Amino acid sequence: MRIVSLLASGTEIVCALGAGDWLVGRSHECDNPAWVRSLPRCSEPAFDVSVSSRDIDREVNRRIRSGEPLYKIDHDLIARLAPDVIIAQQHCEVCAVTPGDLTPGVRGKKVVSLSAYSLKDIFASIEMIADALGNAELGLKPRMQAEACSTIWSLQQRMERVRRLIAGRPRPTVALLEWTDPIFAMGNWGPELIETAGGEPVLGTPGEHSRAIPPELLRDADPDFLVVAPCGFDLERSEAEQAVLEALPWWDDLRCVREGRVVFADGNLYFNRSGITVVRTAEILAEILHEIVSEHPSEGTCWRWYTKPRVRV
Repeated sequence: MRIVSLLASGTEIVCALGAGDWLVGRSHECDNPAWVRSLPRCSEPAFDVSVSSRDIDREVNRRIRSGEPLYKIDHDLIARLAPDVIIAQQHCEVCAVTPGDLTPGVRGKKVVSLSAYSLKDIFASIEMIADALGNAELGLKPRMQAEACSTIWSLQQRMERVRRLIAGRPRPTVALLEWTDPIFAMGNWGPELIETAGGEPVLGTPGEHSRAIPPELLRDADPDFLVVAPCGFDLERSEAEQAVLEALPWWDDLRCVREGRVVFADGNLYFNRSGITVVRTAEILAEILHEIVSEHPSEGTCWRWYTKPRVRV
């Protein structure tokens, strides 16, 4: 079995199912587990993503309007890798490669297209990939079904452990931002993770796409905690968005800013990814909201407190 995964969460799931050895190619975003970075890269961004969050948003919207691609896909490389299965996604045309981005010849392969709006959908994605890899001719179906059941059960048990640990504690309000300029409130599975970790989500709508909101909605919500985890940004890149938020005229007046409850987090690996790390995200949130540490502390590696308030002049 040969797999090319053009979706970071798909790569995580393949490895969790014990099928990592079958991976022969990856997307530019696939980075977990770390060893997959040694695989051939089959995609790249079609434009400079090192620019500001505002400029990224403008260029993405311009390309969508004009029909220009967001990703460069090395179709020749994929053809040489000769995969039996290709993993892509149809949830969001911005976040990762979709089946429509592939040439007809590549689409002729077995393509698993994932779409996750909720935790239930993420668990279903594990079953979908296991089913695609369960080649009956090779006798793999029973093994992959068993791996899927075991993986889902383990993730659900970890979720339940978080719920037990936070039971009976006060539930602070939490705003989770998936982008800063413009401000996007995280929807999809984000509110579920906040609830699992003992918080009350505000702004984002569970089971629906993340959406841009007027900044004043954040001001009016005035949450107890603010978690900033821009889509595709690691921790250091997320922290670079401080200046964007500090430019808001009412930033210093937010309760979470005054009380030191603003967090910048690794959105790329945790908050925005519909894969195996989603459970770790719930554990991270429980540590932020309730100082409950699961396995090992995540502060400093997965998230950091905002500690550099603006000085008024």
